[in-house]
Amino acid sequence: MILSFKYLRLLPVVIISVVFLLSGCGDTPMPKPRGYFRIDLPEREYRSFDSTYPYAFEYPVYAKIIPDNNALNEPYWINIDYPRFKGRIHFSYKAVDNDLSQFTEDAHSLAMKHIPKASAIEEIRVDNQAAGVHGLLYDIEGSEAASAYQFFLTDSTKHFVRGALYFNVLPNNDSLLPVIDFIKVDILYMLETFRWKD
Repeated sequence: MILSFKYLRLLPVVIISVVFLLSGCGDTPMPKPRGYFRIDLPEREYRSFDSTYPYAFEYPVYAKIIPDNNALNEPYWINIDYPRFKGRIHFSYKAVDNDLSQFTEDAHSLAMKHIPKASAIEEIRVDNQAAGVHGLLYDIEGSEAASAYQFFLTDSTKHFVRGALYFNVLPNNDSLLPVIDFIKVDILYMLETFRWKD
């Protein structure tokens, strides 16, 4: 009986110790959630691309236009490079010769190839009656989609242009989202200022 009374006197000390131990578990260091580097975006400024090509538009001063050397027989294909973001808009041109429906179907098929990795694909109509520029912009959402934006433009009789935005990095549009949103504004401006030259 004396032994059990001795242990009973220690019971409050044991209870208090257990309470302190359990309350201290809440301060256990936890790993920080994964973050992404801060991306500093440049000030928007545009210049004119008006050359011997059958089209003209305004593009950002922080981008470079380079002829597409991989398209040997296509003199009007260009790449609009964003070196700072490792991004590129592939820009291809075709003269229409009773094959417009084939070109538009090909553009649609290439955009729809992203369906397995996309969470949504929104089609945005481009319609500039004054410049004779019509087409579609495909806004492709999804963290693993290879291309975030694709588009095609035509005058319905002579000209057809297709564009697609790609990045030279592993697809992770969650981390690229600020850059994608930034370039989207540039693409919309390029499409707004786009015109055909005859």
